Formats: sequence, structure tokens, C-alpha cells
Amino acid sequence: MLLVPADPLRATRPDPHFAPEAAAAREAGHPVAVVDHDALARGEADRAVAKAPAGEDVVYRGWMLRSEHYAAFAEALGRRGAVLRTSPDQYRTAHELPGWYDDFKDLTPESAWTDGFDRDGFERARERLGAGPAVLRDFTKSVKHHWHEAAYIPDLADADASWAVARRFTELRDDDATGGFVLRRFEPFTSAEVRTWWVDGACALVGPHPDTPDDVVDAPDVTAIGPLVRRLRFVTVDLARRADGAWRVVELGDGQVSDRPRTTAPETMIRIIEQARFPLVTDGYSDVMGIDDKFDAKADELKGKVKETTGRATDDRDLEAEGRGDQVKGNLKQAAEKVKDAFRK
Repeated sequence: MLLVPADPLRATRPDPHFAPEAAAAREAGHPVAVVDHDALARGEADRAVAKAPAGEDVVYRGWMLRSEHYAAFAEALGRRGAVLRTSPDQYRTAHELPGWYDDFKDLTPESAWTDGFDRDGFERARERLGAGPAVLRDFTKSVKHHWHEAAYIPDLADADASWAVARRFTELRDDDATGGFVLRRFEPFTSAEVRTWWVDGACALVGPHPDTPDDVVDAPDVTAIGPLVRRLRFVTVDLARRADGAWRVVELGDGQVSDRPRTTAPETMIRIIEQARFPLVTDGYSDVMGIDDKFDAKADELKGKVKETTGRATDDRDLEAEGRGDQVKGNLKQAAEKVKDAFRK
């Protein structure tokens, strides 16, 4: 079963951000239910899952949750006989940098972190990392869109200037600040980030990062990552190319709360969750095996149905018409494949 956040204004419907994935899951024959994300974030897990069917194997696709709220979420579902496919320990390991850093320390920028957000702890972390530029974040997130005021530290040797960035970071993150400060050695990157999706240690998708959904770059070599994420059920690993050509791990996250780029079809995400047997999906990246023609045809049909459904629900006639066109295209492709099959016999 797929669980998604409820629409805050229409509690029985999926949140609009996750509605396309919910529609794709239903089209693929999977049950879908909604949870009250605001209740989860308030620590009211039993209330949040009140509409979830009992006795189901559950995958969540929704907004980010604190690790303690995810653990309460799992416990509340457990009381209803439902089991989250990703355990609370697996979620925390992927969601918080200290959980995954040691395994990835040779593949990711050097880091030091604190327990909490006080200046004494920050000074100890600053001294451990030493002089030079750094990037600041907390256990789960940066504020990179406020780069110069709350993310980038030009030189850790300047204690007061470094603390000014940290202070601004805590002001912007406010109650969302998680765990403690994390200082990451700055490394110059020459590419946009690439988001890779992993299921049980196998790479299921190589695609763009949600911040740059239209970018297409060469696919990174991900062979070293598989063994490091094998014990985690469903995760994302974001990579970028360093100035010397090396691909570096920028972030690891739990796949349930990792955003899907708008250029990645919702049915592709459902396929990943299903742990499908199809080859690696590349979303246009070079030098990686793609989906076969029959799946492409079916994907067009499913994508069209999702667009048509979403367009009808939002009164977007253009989207509804585009969806019908995609379905026609998919049906024609499938018909052509059947003709090919007939001639092969």
C-alpha cells in the first residue's frame, strides 16, 4: 500500500504534490491511503494514521519527517497491523548525515558535526575541520538558497564570521533545525547534481536533481555505492562532479521523503517502489541501459491516464487533453509492438 499526505484542505484526498504518484499507484493496482502529515509532525501519530487500512505492507511517499516522528509513525501503523517497509533505524540512518557519513567518508566531503546548536559545540567542530572554506547544514538539510548568508563559510579560521553564518542558519531553520550543526569541507563542483534512486542496494534510477530537473549530464559510476546502501531499503544518493573529474556524494536521503523531479514520470516512481525487474531507468542519461520499447509504450499510456485524471480533478483542460494524447500515443506504440511480435513468431 502507498501512503501519501492528505490534502490539508480536503482531508480525504492526496496532497496535490503527491496526487500524480497516488494516481499512478492506483492505476498499477495498488491500494492508496492518506495520512495527516500535520498530525505526524505534532507527534499525534495514532490520529495521523486513523484512515490507513490495517494489515498492509506500507511504503510512504510524502513530506520529510523527523526521525522520532517517523518512529512514532511506524509504531502507530504497527498497532493497526501495518508494517512500514523502511524501519525507523533505516530511516534515521539515511535521513541524518551522522548515520551514513562513516560509510561514505571516502566518497564525500570531510565533515564534522555538533550535538545541538550552541556556539561551544560549533567552535569544537570548526577547529576539528580546520582552516579553509566550508558549507554549513544540520543533520538533515542546508539552506543553500541562502548561500552567502547561511550556508557558505569562506574560511573557518575566521571564528566570528563563521559563527555569523551559523547564527543566521539557525534563524532561518528555526524550529526545523535538526540534530546539530554539520560543517562540510567545501569542494568545487562543475556539474549539476544527479539524483540516484536505490532499492535494496540496486540502482533503480539515475536522473536529474529536483532543483535542476531539465539538466542532462553523463551518468556517474555508481558501482562503489551499492554495497554501502545494501542494508537500506529505499534511498536516494545525490552526486556531483568535482573539478578534478571525480564524482562525489553530496547527500544521502530516505527515498520515501526524497522529492521526485517534475521530469521524472510518477509511474516511474511507482515502478521503483515495486522493485520492478526492468533494466535501469536513465531518464535520458547516456551510457546506461534504458527501458525496453514495450515498457516505453505502457509508460506513455499510464502517464497519459495520470495527466487526464489530474487535469480533470484540477479543471485543467489542457492537461486533460495532453493526457488523452499520451494515451493514444502509448496505445499506438503497443499496437506496433504486437505487430512486431506477430512477425517474430
